[in-house]
Amino acid sequence: MLLTVPTVISVILLVIIVIYYYFKYGPNGQQKKRFRKRDKIMFYGRRFIRRLRKIKRKQLKKLTRISKPPIVWTGNANNNNNKDLPSRGFKTVALFPNSFEVPICSFSRELHYNLVNENVVHLTSEKALAQLGPDGFQDEQTLQTWLEQQEDSHRSILYQCDFGLTNWTRVCLNRAKCILVVALAQSEPQITSYEQQLYSQSPEAPIELVLLHKLDAKKPKHTNIWLSIRSWCPVHHIRCPQRVFVRKRCKIEDIYNRLARTCPSADSDFSRLSRYLTGSSIGLVLGGGGARGAAHLGIIKALHEANIPIDMIGGVSIGAFMGALWAQETDLTPVTQLARDWSIKMTSRWRQIVDLTYPITAMFTGAAFNRTIHEAFGDRQIEDLWIPYFTVTTDITSSAPRIHRHGSLWRYVRSSMSLSGYLPPLCDPIDGHLLLDGGYVNNLPADVMHNVMGAKTILAIDVGSQDETDLTDYGDTLNGWWLLWKRWNPFCEQVKVPSLPEIQSRLAYVSCVRQLEEVKKSDYCAYIRPPIDPYKTMQFNAFDQILEIGYEHGRLMFPDEKAVLQS
Repeated sequence: MLLTVPTVISVILLVIIVIYYYFKYGPNGQQKKRFRKRDKIMFYGRRFIRRLRKIKRKQLKKLTRISKPPIVWTGNANNNNNKDLPSRGFKTVALFPNSFEVPICSFSRELHYNLVNENVVHLTSEKALAQLGPDGFQDEQTLQTWLEQQEDSHRSILYQCDFGLTNWTRVCLNRAKCILVVALAQSEPQITSYEQQLYSQSPEAPIELVLLHKLDAKKPKHTNIWLSIRSWCPVHHIRCPQRVFVRKRCKIEDIYNRLARTCPSADSDFSRLSRYLTGSSIGLVLGGGGARGAAHLGIIKALHEANIPIDMIGGVSIGAFMGALWAQETDLTPVTQLARDWSIKMTSRWRQIVDLTYPITAMFTGAAFNRTIHEAFGDRQIEDLWIPYFTVTTDITSSAPRIHRHGSLWRYVRSSMSLSGYLPPLCDPIDGHLLLDGGYVNNLPADVMHNVMGAKTILAIDVGSQDETDLTDYGDTLNGWWLLWKRWNPFCEQVKVPSLPEIQSRLAYVSCVRQLEEVKKSDYCAYIRPPIDPYKTMQFNAFDQILEIGYEHGRLMFPDEKAVLQS
């Protein structure tokens, strides 16, 4: 029996009618009662009030503290009056141990060893007493005069605090422009008695957390717990060599006396911290550009071979992804492998077909793309990255750019890669705002690296697409049929007129183009663009070729460290 089209349509309509009456009247044929909106409000309102009455005041305070959203900077990066702008270098730094288990002596010596070329002096209570005598702390004027002389004759001072709130510790805290609270990463994150003594002094200097890890530590974990119970946000993850955990004074002196005849490694975390304290950090900014972002890894490889460290990193779109991989691993081999595997997944047509949906908001549901990002980062937080990292998204709820320096890593990376029309906006887990690709507002956020992160030397890598500017002058009107004939007829002269999607894309990136021109003209960063124009945005199957082009271009740009510092 052959089914005709009218028969099939009739059967479908009949099924729809049966389903409709079933849900409306139920199996017994009686119409269901509707729960009116005001009844719902009254019901849930009363229920919520009853629950609130059962919660104690202490529990309410705890809930308020937990639900407090972290700070997300959404202002203009060019605003120099912003209070969040970091200081570039500190004249005096106090090193405060949060417990007796912290090897503060060897930590201070290791940090000073990496600062030896910066004219930095390391002061302890023993050195002060040896210089001023056993009653040196009693004569406050003599002590202050001697410390002022030390500060005038050196670029920076490292004040090593004692265990507990001694007279010397009070002096260190009062004279410090920055206080580093040093803690062991594997210890409990609660506020110790030493820290409570620190807070009792109400120091005016900013306080930052330093977490010490063993050299073979895999990845930081649960940093957000450390920060959630402290009112200050900056954190530094430091992988320490075995000598840092030595506690005997005689061994410490012997180790660092022998070590003084060698040069410190520029790639170590201690060197990164020392550059941060002296205001000479090197920041890498990675722009958006789809598959062309593989060139970012080539640039990073060239920087690594030239012994040029990366102290902090940030990016947009594909730059956010590559930058997060580097901040998570800080090793080129696993970073390249993860990026290559992800690019292979992006070439899978089957993944795209399965993820298709009715295009009300976007062509794809985003589930398949989310899995690829989550497989690379897991549930890691931005605070758990080895080096400082940021990414930029476009908040279409508040119509403003948003800079993310903490929170769910994979979610904010995915948000920064969400092209309008292809992927739906991601809901911010903090406030529910809808986030899209940061390239719409700032495709190369070198200004954020300069004004917010505080880097002195900035390398900005641009891999964005170059729009066609040699367009056809077709007059005052444009006939679509004429344009279609021109494109289909191989014997006609081809005309260059942007399509409707291309016009929408150019409109979306208008502000981004203006921002990019400002970056090119700025004097605070080195603008770099590898020759990757022949490659398309979605050409992920050319990963290795694009990476090699970026690497060769990086070798020409950065033969050594001096080339970067001079640029």
